[in-house]
Amino acid sequence: MPTNAPQDLKTRKTLFALLLALIVVVVAYTLFQENKPWVIPEEAKSRKNPVPPSEGGIIAAKPLYKENCAQCHGDTGKGDGSEALRYDPKPADFTDAPHMNTVTDGALFYQISQGRKPMPSFKRRMTEDQRWQLVLLIRSFGAPVTKQPDPAITKPEASKPPASGLTK
Repeated sequence: MPTNAPQDLKTRKTLFALLLALIVVVVAYTLFQENKPWVIPEEAKSRKNPVPPSEGGIIAAKPLYKENCAQCHGDTGKGDGSEALRYDPKPADFTDAPHMNTVTDGALFYQISQGRKPMPSFKRRMTEDQRWQLVLLIRSFGAPVTKQPDPAITKPEASKPPASGLTK
């Protein structure tokens, strides 16, 4: 038995080194996968959203977004969620109009559906309509907010021209 002891120790060291090398390769591969750009098929990019834009569709998507997306992308889509700092590159900022204008609805739908580490796939977690509604909600984050004055609140004095051009 003493003659096999050095052989067993050498075998264990070799197996440990191989296991350590395998772990390093897996971690490196995972990091490489996270940082490479999205590759979206042209067919997916050209898909049109079958869900018409509506306030109801956006409202229906808000709980889905809050539960599945806000922790990384933030409550208002700025990519500033509580988990955002854990990732490099950081989650997308949906309020970045120049970037979002280059992304089609079909591409957003594809990314939501397929996922990519660290973002999970939502293809089996949500219906197709829910994923399209999320696309509408994401688009609404970058939409300009134009608030029209409410005529019932407007003060009559504010709408009258001044009595004279002179001010004190």
